[in-house]
Amino acid sequence: MVLYFYPKDFTSGCTLQARNFQRDLAKYEALNAVILGVSVDTADSHKSFCAKEGLAFKLLSDTDAKVSDAYGSVMDYNGMKLSARNTFIIDPKGKIAQVFLKVKPAANSEEVLAALAALQKK
Repeated sequence: MVLYFYPKDFTSGCTLQARNFQRDLAKYEALNAVILGVSVDTADSHKSFCAKEGLAFKLLSDTDAKVSDAYGSVMDYNGMKLSARNTFIIDPKGKIAQVFLKVKPAANSEEVLAALAALQKK
């Protein structure tokens, strides 16, 4: 599983990151990996974001930032708690296999695909 945290629906970096995961979705499926995005946005916001961007993977609403906090992926932005841009690969047993901190939206999907492929060769 690829669990990625991002700050906000409809913002430029978050949109680019989501589009790239969507672009590469078939490659993730070929590696038997599921993508889940997490932010503090509401479920309605996620629904609109998925519809506008044509996203075929799930976005999880973490409005109280508890999941983001549990993964050490919370940041303060102008007094608001937002999800920090971190990505986790979680193995089939539920253990974190790899962590990417403060990722760059444009390169995140390619980095994660490469890491997944390497992990599956082990």
